[in-house]
Amino acid sequence: MTDTAKRPNLSDPSLYINRELSWLGFNDRVLAQAFDERHPLLERIRFISITVTNLDEFFMIRVAGLQQQVASELPNPVPDGMTPEEQLARIRECTVEFFKNQRKALSDILSELGEEGVRILPHKKLRAAEKRELRERFAKEVLPVLTPLAIDPAHPFPHISNLSLNLLVVIEDEGRNVSARVKVPTTIGRFMRLPDEASDSGGGRPEIRLVRVEEVIAANLDELFPGKEIAASYAFQVTRNADFVIEEDEASDLLQAIEDELAGRWFGQGVRLVVTDAMPDELREWLSENLRIGASAVYAVPEPLGLAELEELTHLDRPELLYPPVTPRVPGELRNARSVTQAIRQGDILLYHPYESFAPVVEFVRAAASDPDVLAIKQTLYRVGSNSPITEALSDARDEQTQVAVLVELKARFDEQPNIGWARKLESQGVHVAYGLVGLKTHAKLCLVVRREGNGLRRYIHLGTGNYNPSTARVYTDFSYFTDDAALAEDVSDLFNHLTGYSEQEDYKELMVAPLGIREGIIKMIEDEAEKARSGESARITIKMNSLTDPRIIEALYEASQAGVKVELIIRGICCLRPGIEGVSDNIRVVSLVGRFLEHARIFAFGDDEEKIYLGSADLMQRNLDRRVEQLFPLREERHRQKVRRILDLQLLDTVNSWELKADGSFERVEPTEGEEPLDSQASLLEEPG
Repeated sequence: MTDTAKRPNLSDPSLYINRELSWLGFNDRVLAQAFDERHPLLERIRFISITVTNLDEFFMIRVAGLQQQVASELPNPVPDGMTPEEQLARIRECTVEFFKNQRKALSDILSELGEEGVRILPHKKLRAAEKRELRERFAKEVLPVLTPLAIDPAHPFPHISNLSLNLLVVIEDEGRNVSARVKVPTTIGRFMRLPDEASDSGGGRPEIRLVRVEEVIAANLDELFPGKEIAASYAFQVTRNADFVIEEDEASDLLQAIEDELAGRWFGQGVRLVVTDAMPDELREWLSENLRIGASAVYAVPEPLGLAELEELTHLDRPELLYPPVTPRVPGELRNARSVTQAIRQGDILLYHPYESFAPVVEFVRAAASDPDVLAIKQTLYRVGSNSPITEALSDARDEQTQVAVLVELKARFDEQPNIGWARKLESQGVHVAYGLVGLKTHAKLCLVVRREGNGLRRYIHLGTGNYNPSTARVYTDFSYFTDDAALAEDVSDLFNHLTGYSEQEDYKELMVAPLGIREGIIKMIEDEAEKARSGESARITIKMNSLTDPRIIEALYEASQAGVKVELIIRGICCLRPGIEGVSDNIRVVSLVGRFLEHARIFAFGDDEEKIYLGSADLMQRNLDRRVEQLFPLREERHRQKVRRILDLQLLDTVNSWELKADGSFERVEPTEGEEPLDSQASLLEEPG
């Protein structure tokens, strides 16, 4: 038998994990944090809220896409070979199980919160005086903003907006039942607070008592329908297709085209109906028929619905039930410098957030905006949030001497609206605003400052793995890299010219840039390690990222494993590669870290003795490598490579936040061996001295 005949077929579907099922597995790992008693109680509530938001977006985009594929009857082959129908069936099975586990976690946490003096009380169990008090508040605070909508031949079935919480009200009217819909307003809080009471658990702290607002509405529906007999009411929630495609080549104004499409997000095709399990079958069927949602997309769960809003509980004044605040470190080279640019002139700077402060990034932009010697500032913005000191600084920077050019990515999903707002504000201040390249999202994190110094110009750059968002920088792990290296600065200048002008730049000295260069560059470095292993040399690959789905890169990693390369992958979310398959991926280990902080940094490390390390914005997914502008940058200094390698090694040893992927696609929690102390990589990095 020839060597070729012995080699496994690396395109075999059995070698790949389904993308959608892998994502659902990630959300299960997030939900597991809600059961983990090492997290404070209100943080466990936050994890439940996160899983709900995650799943909502998954249905709005991924499930909606699969449903469209089924409707179109067009094949859409995926590496694992599953059909859209098979994927939808498995998604339903996983989602039903997820809802069951989610409700169990919530029940456990609410019970423990009650012992800590925070109670969510059922309206029906309140004392008569408390019900009267809530009825009075309902009349003043809630009733004026409610709009009951009858449903009968004279009143057609109303539009139900995406993810709104609703009550389906059944009314007895002249011997027959009629229906109405009441939307729970988003302009008021999800909970109404009763006066605090002395706690049964002692300790002297008053007990916080809350009632869900939809229960208060349901108990007072007679105020909305005077003279009518309220037979029952049931909560429900609709998820709609929130994906949209802009024909960019045909759009005369991209910003206006996206604004127009955003309005349609509320009216997209329904993809999921969630109802309370108390709703009778005939009402579920009637509701799903009117919403044009198939029975397989209807989920019945115990109340409450809309658990994303449980995040409100984390704002209660109970700090002992939350993580203690983090005080990020500021490295000495920045602490002791007069300015960020002066510190950069002394040597490149590498920060690891949130353990190290994001403030120098904000200060870098803010100082450049007010520096009379700065001639130009250029920056990409992907997700900056609603209150952004960086965009405020850029708004103030433009004057006759300073050119400010900002690329605002309008197509950053679910951040389109704030980004449109920032784009309009920046334009109104005279900033040059670009929206990127037709057909591509700009996901690269870049900032370039050109400064007059002496008789010439000096370029300073910031490159990152995460967004220019101080809020997420407190909970996402990401790298920031400052340098004035001439070759890197020239690459960044060329990339900005490509983004804002008509430059056809394809070759870069130091950067790897998608959509043309990252896949090829990564595969080349994987193949180099494989060749070293075949020659008997030590070979190693360590990659940390959010997701791995690209089949060509997965095949290259399989080939490297067969050559004897030690491959270690830290992948938080989706992973379509199967490790541990004999003769294919024996030398590949995959772990997922899920803990207090969201592991967001991307690291690509190749080699053992003379290790090459790249950081950047790209995950190894087809969308990132083919349909986005991304960048990876090399770490030039040994001290920075050692810093990153130490972080990787620590995370690979984690026995608290780590889950290991098995060949069958399941994850097992990594536990310390008997007699070994648990190692929490996130806690260890927090405890390090400045």
